[in-house]
Amino acid sequence: MTDLATSSPAPIPASTLDFVLDVQFAVAWAGEGLKSEKRQGWWASMFAFEFGGEALFADLLPNTHRWAVLRAAREAARRKDAELRAKADDPDRLVSLFRLGFALDEALEERLADRVHDDPRREHTSRALAALIDADFSPTSFTRFLEGLLATVETEVDFTPSPSGRRVVGEPPKDARLLVAKLAGALLPLADAYPLPHFKR
Repeated sequence: MTDLATSSPAPIPASTLDFVLDVQFAVAWAGEGLKSEKRQGWWASMFAFEFGGEALFADLLPNTHRWAVLRAAREAARRKDAELRAKADDPDRLVSLFRLGFALDEALEERLADRVHDDPRREHTSRALAALIDADFSPTSFTRFLEGLLATVETEVDFTPSPSGRRVVGEPPKDARLLVAKLAGALLPLADAYPLPHFKR
């Protein structure tokens, strides 16, 4: 008989972690911008811009700079996400794109380290992510990317405006792909400011 109190949760498949990371990278990339040089401009950074972080990291990290720009953009997105969550009355109850829960967040960091080690020049990413970030940004292409996420898990998303942002209706799914697809889907329609899509536990 299994002792549920001490048994470890099943490991999350690498393919699922890659899906989540690619969504985070896509949103982080699309959300960058400063002044006239911007995509969505949700966070004040330019790490994944040719004359911003790309030039800097290419000199500092010649072998892994393509990962470095995405990791830096992801960190900028995570900080904005955390800043907005902190304004909620009960921030610890919010599940958002860049705070998915301790176990999943830890697994993502470990998986990212493995991906950088195994593919330092970032030559292998999902087709959908590559099509987005290797082309010029447009709100239309980003919208299509987000719509495609919902299509991959055959779901729709409903949200309601709240003081904290866009609260996704229902309980947070236990399936990580579904959870992240719904959170990313709640970015639509695109807004001038990051709308903090979230579930509330």
